[in-house]
Amino acid sequence: MHEKQQKRISKFLSLILRHNPGKVGIKLDKNGWVKVDELLLKINTKGIRITFEELEFIVDTNNKKRFGFNEDKSMIRANQGHSVEIDLGYEAKIPPTVLYHGTGEKYVNSILESGIQKRNRHHVHLSKDVETAKMVGQRHGKPFIFEILTEAMVHDGFVFFESKNGVWLTEEIPVNYLKRSDKNE
Repeated sequence: MHEKQQKRISKFLSLILRHNPGKVGIKLDKNGWVKVDELLLKINTKGIRITFEELEFIVDTNNKKRFGFNEDKSMIRANQGHSVEIDLGYEAKIPPTVLYHGTGEKYVNSILESGIQKRNRHHVHLSKDVETAKMVGQRHGKPFIFEILTEAMVHDGFVFFESKNGVWLTEEIPVNYLKRSDKNE
């Protein structure tokens, strides 16, 4: 499977497993899981040809680790980023002292006025390192990096979770916990 096809299928899986399972006629369970054989059957009837081995390859090699199988690989789900209502079963964790949020420069003023909101997702997504945050920000134009003062947030009662693929999650980031990163150009 060539890289362009992998990317196309990965994006389609993100759409189905995070936002619109009805597009192919599947239903996610309360924790976001769907049977692999049902997913493959429904996707293949929509004109996207994919085998189990190809799906396994995409899950294993996706650089963002967006998807995961259960232990016997009979079920699959997206690791985070859902806009549909599910319970991923995350347990609260103490995050590193500082995390990062990458965005586009065009959103900086709005964020400085109202903080970072989860909008239509379940959580705000944060990165452990500047490089990842910068890659996220590049999706929205010229990247801009905020440092998130997580130690202060935890002290003030905010709760954090870490997804299976290492993305840190929380409900919101009020303005007073934001700092412009010195890594911005």
